[in-house]
Amino acid sequence: MAQHCSKRKYNGVENEEILENIKRAKTDIAEDHGKCEKEDETNSVLCGFQICKVLRHSEREKSIYVHGQIKGQDALVILEKNPIQTNSVEELLSGSKVKLKMKNDIYSTYQLQAPPHLSDIKTTVMWPASKKNVNKFQHQDSFLVEETKEDYFNITLPYILKKRVSNVQWVCNILDKKAEVDRIIYEDPDPKLGFVLLPDMKWNQKNVDDLYLIAIVHQRNIKSLRDLTSAHIPLLMNIFRKGQEAILMRYNLPANKLRAFIHYQPSYYHLHVHFTKLDYDAPGCGVERAHLLANVIQNLCADPQYYKNWTMYFPLRKTDQLLNKFRAAGRLQTPA
Repeated sequence: MAQHCSKRKYNGVENEEILENIKRAKTDIAEDHGKCEKEDETNSVLCGFQICKVLRHSEREKSIYVHGQIKGQDALVILEKNPIQTNSVEELLSGSKVKLKMKNDIYSTYQLQAPPHLSDIKTTVMWPASKKNVNKFQHQDSFLVEETKEDYFNITLPYILKKRVSNVQWVCNILDKKAEVDRIIYEDPDPKLGFVLLPDMKWNQKNVDDLYLIAIVHQRNIKSLRDLTSAHIPLLMNIFRKGQEAILMRYNLPANKLRAFIHYQPSYYHLHVHFTKLDYDAPGCGVERAHLLANVIQNLCADPQYYKNWTMYFPLRKTDQLLNKFRAAGRLQTPA
């Protein structure tokens, strides 16, 4: 990719203003803090980030996904405004600078400039980023796929086996205690029934109302929901029970305030269970992808081979390689 990246369009609107705001923010940071210290890896990475394209931005989620380059390699930066904490409201109101924008009768709006320690932005950096990483965060259409038992063995499984090794290396790093050790909030070390429980990267760990945890199983031969049989019920029950207990102890949230589910298709092919607060409209909790853990256990009790034989439905994005596999096999009719 060329070092100079041209301005692109997002939903037909030029990104110039967005890109200029990001560049201006980077300039402000550099002026405030001076040159990046070599020992500070985060600052070094951000100072070396050259913007190419805004992949997606969400006013509702107050986030933006930016594709760029660091040292000639593709990179992704995700910027997310942190939720306002209840214990900071008093300081936010009394310690901020405000500028009147509009006043009409009893209504008025202001631009509020919060103190620096209350206006931080969660920043996630992926570098080097693969083409799949970039496509994952780019806005694009999705299509609902029907996958029969035969489709899984003929189309999906060969795709999984080809992609799985690089897809789960970061998971192995966690299980082998090579990374994110300090983020693990609970572990059952049993090799057959055990798992580690840690915060999902989407959660800032400040607001329990947005709680989002991931339970990653120690067994390394379970790729997805399709591999589960009645033999795995003890594992699933153990995750369900001990995950709920750990969350109650750590965050004071009872089981009836939690949602536990498994994705199909998952974003990576190593069995894991999502735990979120029930009131939180968590990304990926829609019925087309999320399968409640309680229902999974119940289905396997009723039919030991339920997920091996059942026809599954799930969404795939337009540029997903698996979607192309289904299209090439004549199992999907979508625009090219």
